[in-house]
Amino acid sequence: MKVRLPLLFAPLLLLAASAVFADPVTYNIDPAHSLVGFNVRHFFSRTPGRFKEFTGTIQYDEKNLAASSVNVTIQAASINTENERRDGDLKSANFFAVDSFPTLTFKSTKIVPGASNAFQILGDLTMRGVTKPVTLDASLMGVGDVSMGGRGTRRMAGFEAKTTVNRKDFGIIWNRTLDQGGTMLGDDVAITLQIEADAMRAAPPAGDKPADKPATPDKK
Repeated sequence: MKVRLPLLFAPLLLLAASAVFADPVTYNIDPAHSLVGFNVRHFFSRTPGRFKEFTGTIQYDEKNLAASSVNVTIQAASINTENERRDGDLKSANFFAVDSFPTLTFKSTKIVPGASNAFQILGDLTMRGVTKPVTLDASLMGVGDVSMGGRGTRRMAGFEAKTTVNRKDFGIIWNRTLDQGGTMLGDDVAITLQIEADAMRAAPPAGDKPADKPATPDKK
């Protein structure tokens, strides 16, 4: 019985293709189109703020969400609440002590898939030198190839996430007692993340590099 070689190798090719497709994709967070925001109670309302400088990667596995991961570093001195005096106080030893603790970090430890595009990100948040476990309620906004203006195609992904932490758990305890009772600041800090990320481009294979020009023989 004759077996055609293309038919013989077809299952192997399909298996290899599916393995490549299942591999997680690493995305770089784009800070220009992302938000690391927070708000905390101030008297009877909530005051918002954000960190303007941060970097991070998201390893997103479409076929196995539990295999995904997140790693983010935030520059503490980039805190911004649109009030220069308040920002200076937030950078001081009363709050973030940025001279001693210049970064905040988050590293995921587990991803728990949920219904539809929702999932939870469990991880370790380090702030002011203290590391505590936190859980982010997250959702995938979309992922796909994007092309505009003939500038080539790139793969992008968008995510939302939120959580609440107690600032005292991280050693940020400053407050002021009111004459009527109560305190000026709340302890719970609501964190909101709006993330846009671009897929990292793989380095071109060695064979794709332009060949060296042959040496020109010396003229005699």
